[in-house]
Amino acid sequence: MIASLVPGVVDRVEWLALALAALTALLLVGAGLGGLLGMKRWGLPEALLAGGLGLVVAPAGLLPLLPQRVIDLWDQLPLPLLTLVFATLLLGKPLPKLGGLWRPLSAQVLLALTLAFGQFLVAGLAVLLVLQPWLGVSPVMACLIEVAYEGGHGSAAAMGPTYERLGLEGAQALGLAMATVGLLVSTVVGGLLVVLARARGWLMFPEALPIEEALAIVEEETQPLQEVPMDLPLEAGTVEVPALWRQLADWAVNLALAGVAVLFGCGALAALRLVADASGGVFALVIDALPVFPLALVGSLLVRLILEKSGQTQWVSTAIQGQTGTISADLLITAATACLDLSLLAHDWIPLTVLALVGLLWNLGVILLLAPRILPPDWFERAIIEFGQATGVAASGLLLLRMADPGDRSQAVTAFSIKQLLLQPLLAGGVITVVAPLVVDGWGLPAWTGLCLGLVVLWSGLGLWLASRARAAA
Repeated sequence: MIASLVPGVVDRVEWLALALAALTALLLVGAGLGGLLGMKRWGLPEALLAGGLGLVVAPAGLLPLLPQRVIDLWDQLPLPLLTLVFATLLLGKPLPKLGGLWRPLSAQVLLALTLAFGQFLVAGLAVLLVLQPWLGVSPVMACLIEVAYEGGHGSAAAMGPTYERLGLEGAQALGLAMATVGLLVSTVVGGLLVVLARARGWLMFPEALPIEEALAIVEEETQPLQEVPMDLPLEAGTVEVPALWRQLADWAVNLALAGVAVLFGCGALAALRLVADASGGVFALVIDALPVFPLALVGSLLVRLILEKSGQTQWVSTAIQGQTGTISADLLITAATACLDLSLLAHDWIPLTVLALVGLLWNLGVILLLAPRILPPDWFERAIIEFGQATGVAASGLLLLRMADPGDRSQAVTAFSIKQLLLQPLLAGGVITVVAPLVVDGWGLPAWTGLCLGLVVLWSGLGLWLASRARAAA
């Protein structure tokens, strides 16, 4: 019996190896072409171009070079790749001391919460008042703005199957398309906001950079770090074999640490499902749809905590963890984009346009109307990085901040980074992103939209109250 299974296993391994090799080659070609076009300088991932090339060589493309089985394997990759991204998120970063953080970060956190829950709110209103009466769309479509704008391509690809199980056909394609729109408008509209801020005197340090210089700085800052040992002098004509082995060992150790975080997530999810099967009810429905990547983030946190408590942080490399996450995210975007069903996008372009537009208007409203009233004096610098992240990706926010604050004299980067650490487990692919479609399906969209309205009022009201107290104390 075992002998009869071997050919099937070998066949699957060979196809998987072919699929990964083709995906890697596609990413390399896309990175090369994207570098020539300067995509990274504009905050656009070169993996999008690679995915577009994948559409061309897919079986339904203009130049069908790849077999359907390769595309089928690519279609299964987003979830494991996103799990690896989440497993590396906290491993390479020192954990902040939580004592005393809330006071200086409260406004930043409340602004981010208002942005995220407001995306659920305006999407719910758009679906309830426009898209359902006119087009009869699924109520789960009300989750698309947050998963695509806040979460980006990775979250949209990973959550697509869950949305489709709940009745939203083509959810992955719609989410990926909206994430792409968010990337584009975050840079273009955000750049116009910086120009407006300069004209209106909103900048704390008004000598803002021209966009060409800001793009050059961001490109330099976002280059992958290379950790090369400097303590191994070479003799003339020799090869640095010990250094090579040391780098390979560092990669092996860091991949193993990320693997431990993934294993924790898998084990935790298996345990939760055992409990859910025994308890049943709503809890079982939630756990059944819960993907592993939020729990891998918890595993990443625990592994980092253990290393810090035991004084063994020298084993983890910030650069390697960052590069692992970046490569995984690029492969994810490439695979997910190459598997897009363009016919579904053509069919659903009206709801996609409506949601993309209301999401952008909400983000602009929060940045222009609420941010100056609740944030510290460097409000625009703090707000523009949030706009970039909440519409596109964190790199978009960094690009816009460099345009507004080239000298890095504001506190925006520090506040934003710690806020990300606190809220990442919840939003932008975290627990709330996962639970939201289940609540919409279970409670109904009106109840979920009402809850989001209450939370938006709570977060924004608390931010305004804290700001008024701070002004009164001053």
